Amino acid sequence: MTRKVRRFSGGVYDLGLHVVWCPKYRRPVLGGRVAERLDELIRQKADERGWEIIDLEVMPDHVHLFVKHDPKSSASYVANQFKGFTSGVLRAEFPHLKSRMPTLWSSSYFAASVGAVSAATVENYINTQWERPGKKDKEARG
Repeated sequence: MTRKVRRFSGGVYDLGLHVVWCPKYRRPVLGGRVAERLDELIRQKADERGWEIIDLEVMPDHVHLFVKHDPKSSASYVANQFKGFTSGVLRAEFPHLKSRMPTLWSSSYFAASVGAVSAATVENYINTQWERPGKKDKEARG
């Protein structure tokens, strides 16, 4: 991956985050239409904020996101923007997500800047999630 820097009035930046979050109780509720809609919503929020999604994988019980963001947005802000927005919309559109859990997302998340390892390493890690032992076929996630 070639480095693509962005410019703003105060400088130049290239900030990437690997963010992972899970449904409450790590329930495997992110399959089928829910997974498709979650993917759409995450991309919508990124576009709204001017962030660039490098890679995204919705697994049945967690989400991996590699996103490039602006320097004014902290890791917690980025994670909570995605979690808060998607929770409200998904719970309104899929009532079974309300009846099974008190909240859609667990209160925690993992975020790592993509500087400690290469961006290609993070992208490869996300892209091979379905190849890991114990994971069902990506097409059968519904």
